[in-house]
Amino acid sequence: MAKYLVIVESPAKVKTIKKFLGSNYEVMASQGHVRDLPKSQMGVDIEHDFEPKYITIRGKGDILAALRKEVKKADKVYLATDPDREGEAISWHLAQALKLEDKDIHRITFNEITKNAVKASIKNSRKIDMNLVDAQQSRRILDRMVGYSISPILWAKIKRGLSAGRVQSVALRLICDREDEINSFIQEEYWTIESQFKVKGERKPLVAKFYGDENGKVEIHSKEEADAIIEEVKKSSCSIESIKQGEKIKKVPLPFTTSTLQQEAAKQLNFSTQKTMRMAQQLYEGVDIAGRGTVGIISYLRTDSTRVADEAKEAAATYITDAYGEQYVNATSKAGKKDDKKIQDAHEAIRPTDITLTPTLIKESLSRDQFRLYQLIWRRFTASQMSNAIYETTAVKIAAGKYRFNVSASKVKFDGFLCVYKDNEEKEGSNTLAKGLDEQSELSVETVEGVQHFTQPPAHYTEASLVKALEELGIGRPSTYAPTITTIIARHYVVKENKNLYVSELGEAVDDMLKKAFPVIVDVNFTANMESLLDGVGEGKVKWKEVIRNFYPDLEASVQAAEKELESVKIEDEVTDVICEKCGRNMVIKYGPHGKFLGCPGFPECRNTKPYLEKIGVACPLCGKDVVLKKTKKGRRYFGCENNPECEFMSWQKPSEKKCPDCGGYMVEKGNKLVCADENCGHVEMIEKQN
Repeated sequence: MAKYLVIVESPAKVKTIKKFLGSNYEVMASQGHVRDLPKSQMGVDIEHDFEPKYITIRGKGDILAALRKEVKKADKVYLATDPDREGEAISWHLAQALKLEDKDIHRITFNEITKNAVKASIKNSRKIDMNLVDAQQSRRILDRMVGYSISPILWAKIKRGLSAGRVQSVALRLICDREDEINSFIQEEYWTIESQFKVKGERKPLVAKFYGDENGKVEIHSKEEADAIIEEVKKSSCSIESIKQGEKIKKVPLPFTTSTLQQEAAKQLNFSTQKTMRMAQQLYEGVDIAGRGTVGIISYLRTDSTRVADEAKEAAATYITDAYGEQYVNATSKAGKKDDKKIQDAHEAIRPTDITLTPTLIKESLSRDQFRLYQLIWRRFTASQMSNAIYETTAVKIAAGKYRFNVSASKVKFDGFLCVYKDNEEKEGSNTLAKGLDEQSELSVETVEGVQHFTQPPAHYTEASLVKALEELGIGRPSTYAPTITTIIARHYVVKENKNLYVSELGEAVDDMLKKAFPVIVDVNFTANMESLLDGVGEGKVKWKEVIRNFYPDLEASVQAAEKELESVKIEDEVTDVICEKCGRNMVIKYGPHGKFLGCPGFPECRNTKPYLEKIGVACPLCGKDVVLKKTKKGRRYFGCENNPECEFMSWQKPSEKKCPDCGGYMVEKGNKLVCADENCGHVEMIEKQN
C-alpha cells in the first residue's frame, strides 16, 4: 500500500492533520527551521557573490535523521510548512537537508487546518516557489550583514552584548523620535464653552457647545476671551437658527489582518503583541473541541490581506441569514482595501474556519485567553460580512446674539453589524434630542460655563500604536512585528510601563550612535524601500542577489568610517572620585542592561558595584542639594534630588539653574526652550546658545 509522508513545522499540527488524512499518511514535524546561517560568523561569503553558508541548526540532527528514515519509506513527500515566505524557505531547506530529488517534492499550503483545506492542498500540490525562497534568503542575509557588521561597533563604543538590526533599529528610532517630540512639546492654553439652554415646554435642557460667530469658527485662547464671550451670551436673546436632519452610515469593519488583530487585542484585551500571536497560533494549529476532536478554528495568522474566500463568504451569509435575518447580510461583497504590493496575496484575512462554531458554543473547550481572542476574531469577521449600520442624525445650530452654538444627536435606525461588534466609541452610546424641538421653539440661557484646557503632547507609543506605525510606514511584515518589539524590550533599549513604551538610557545611547554612524540603516524611508524590493524578489521581478550587491558597499563604507572614528577615540572607562570601599580603587562608569552604573576596575577580583548618580550641575529647587539623573526600576530616566527620600523633588524634564522671571519657580528644558515648571505660570523662553 502506498505510503505518503507529510512534513509540517509544528508538532501541535501533527495530530490534527494525521486525523484528516488517515493511515496511508505519516505526519511529522520539523519543529521550525532545520538550517540557518552559523552563529559564530556572518555566514555570508562576500568574496563569492554573497553566497550563504548554511549549517544544520544545533539540536536538529536527530529530527533530520528521523525524517530521512521516513523519507526512504515514503512514495511521496509533501512539504506542508506555513503558507508564507518563511514557510517556503523552510520547505526548501528541508528539501536540501533531506536530499529530496525535485520529482519527489510536493509543496502544499493551506490557509486553515481543516479537513477540506488539508485534503484540497494534497490535490493541488506544486513545486517550491523559489521566488519566495529567495525573498526570505535575501531578508535573512541583509539582516545578518547589518547585525554582524554593526553590533561589534556597539560593543566597542557602549558595551558587549548589544545588537543592531535592520528593522529593530528603525523601531527604536521611532520610539526615540517620539520621546524627543514629547520632551520638546510646549503646551498651549485653550478654552471651550458649554451652555445649557432652557427650551419652553421641555423639562430637559439643551446642552450645546460654543462654535463661533456669524462669520465662522472662533478659537478661544485665554480666560479673558472666554469671559467676554460668556458675559455677552448671558445678555443675548437666543433662537434656533437651523435644524438639519440626515442619515449617517457606519461602514462595517474589515476583517482582521495581523497588524489590526494585534492592535485590537491590545486595546480590548490588554494583550501584548507576543501574547496575541501565541494565542492565535494555538487557535490556528488546533484545539480539542468536544464532539469534533482537534481542529484549527482560525485561518492563518500572519497576513496583510483583508481578502475572504468565496466559500467563507457564502457560509457567513447563510449563518447571518439564519441567526439575524436576510436584511443583515452585506449586499455587496466587501473588497476591502486594495491589496497592494505589500500583501502576501496567497493569504486571506484572519477569520474563523467555521462561522457556526460560535464563541459561546466552544467556550468550554478553550482557555480563558483563547476564548477572548477567538471571540474578538469571530465577532470582527462576522461583522465584516454584515450590513452597514444606519443612524438618524440631527444637527441644531443655536444663535445667541452674534455667537453660535452647536448640538448634534444621533440614534440608531438600523443596527446592522453593531448587533455583533461594537468598538469603544459605540459602547459609549449616542445622545438624543427632545422630540418637539423645531425652529420655532423658544429658548433662554440657563447656564454658560467656560472650561480651561491645555494642548497635549503626542502620546507615548504603546505596542499597538507602534505596530500601526510600522505597518503604515511599510517597515517589517506581519511575522516581524511581535519579535521586533520583544527584542528591543529584551535588550533593555525600551521599557514598558502601564502599556507605554519609554526609551531607556541604554536605548538612547544606541540610537544616538546608530544615527551618527549609520544614518541610512535607521532611515525610515530607506527601510520601507528595502521591504518593497524584497517583495519584488518574492514576485519574481527583482533578482535577490542584486538587492544585496547594491546594499553591501554602502554598509561596508559606513562600517569602515565608524571603525576609523572609533580608532581615533580611545574608549576607556570614565574614572570617578567615588572610592570602592572594598578595595580602595577609584570606581569607574560602566554600562549595564539598564544604563550606567559604578563598577570597580578591579573586576573580577573585586565585584563591587553601586548605582551611578550623575549630577547635572543644578541645585534642588526644594532643598538646595544636587539634582541627579536617576532611573525607575524598569530603566526610565528622571531627575531627582540626591537627598531622596528626605527630599521628594522629581521631574521627568531636566531642571535648569535659571529661575522663572515671572513667578520665581524653577524652569525645565524642553527641546531648545526653557519652560516654567508651574503650568499656571506658562513662561517660555529660548535657551541661549553657548559660544
